[in-house]
Amino acid sequence: MFAVTILGNNSAVPAFDRHPTSQVLTTASRSFLIDCGEGTQIQLINYKVRRSRISHIFISHLHGDHYFGLIGLINSFALLGRQQDLTIVAPEPLRQIIELQLKVADTKLCFNLHFISITQNCRLLELPDIEVSCFRTDHRIECYGFVFKELRNPRRLDIVKVKEQNVPVSFYDNLQRGEDYKTDSGDVISNDLLTIPAPHPKAYAFCADTRYDERIIEHIKGADMIYHETTYHDALAEMAITRFHSTTRQAGRIAQLAGVKKLLIGHFSSKYDKLDEFEKETREVFPNTDLALEGVSYLLP
Repeated sequence: MFAVTILGNNSAVPAFDRHPTSQVLTTASRSFLIDCGEGTQIQLINYKVRRSRISHIFISHLHGDHYFGLIGLINSFALLGRQQDLTIVAPEPLRQIIELQLKVADTKLCFNLHFISITQNCRLLELPDIEVSCFRTDHRIECYGFVFKELRNPRRLDIVKVKEQNVPVSFYDNLQRGEDYKTDSGDVISNDLLTIPAPHPKAYAFCADTRYDERIIEHIKGADMIYHETTYHDALAEMAITRFHSTTRQAGRIAQLAGVKKLLIGHFSSKYDKLDEFEKETREVFPNTDLALEGVSYLLP
C-alpha cells in the first residue's frame, strides 16, 4: 500500500469548497501528513483518515496556507489523549512558533513532540520501510520539496524450490538478502533459483510551491508519482514568475523531463472556479496527469 490522499488542493485561501494544501501519504505501516493548511483536521475527519497512524508531519514552508492548521491539530491530538510520539519536519523557525504557541496557552502535551529542522538538501530520516529526503524549491521564501522512497524489500522465497533443495529454515533470511546457498556437499545453488524478486520500491515526490525550476529534476527523476503545483493556467506564465509559482504546461514539462510515471497537479489559484482547463493544458504536455482532487486517494503506479 502506497497511496496519497488529497485533503486540500487550493492555494492561499479556501475557495469554491477547496481547501489550502494538505495531503496524507499512506504506507503499509504508517501515514505521513504533508503540509497542514487551515481546515486540515476537519478534512482528516471528513475522509476518515486515521489520525493515530500519522507519525510525522512535513511542512514545506512557512506561508500560512501550508501550516496554519498545525497548532490546532497538535492541540486536538493532546485533547484526544494521543500517546504515540509525533515528529514535525520543517524549516527551523517553525519550532520556535510552535513552542511559543504551546507556551502562551500553557498547553501540556501527553505525547513526545520532536522536531527535525530543515536547513539544506539532505536525507531527513530513514525508517525500517522508507527513507525521506528533501530538496530546495524556487519560492519567495525558504521552501522544500520531499521525496518518499520505499527501501528495497527483501526477496521472496520460492517455498517449493527451497524445500526441494532442503534449505534449512535458519538460512531463509540469508536467501531474502540475496545470498546463494551452499549445500553440505559444496554445491552452490544460485539465489535466483530459490527466490523471487521483490516488487520495485516505490517513490513519491511532493514538489511544494515553486517557480519552474529544472534543478529539482535530479531529485525527482524516475519517481512513480509526483505532485507539482499548477497555480495558474499557462496564459499567466508571466504572473507565475513574479509570484514564484508554476503553470500547467510548466508542471507537465518538469514531469516529462524527470521521466516520472504519473503527475498530480494542485495548488489552484482562487481565480478559477473550474479545474477542467488545468487538466487539459497539463495533459497536452504530459498525458498521464490527474487533478489532485480532495477526498481522492491515488495509488502509486
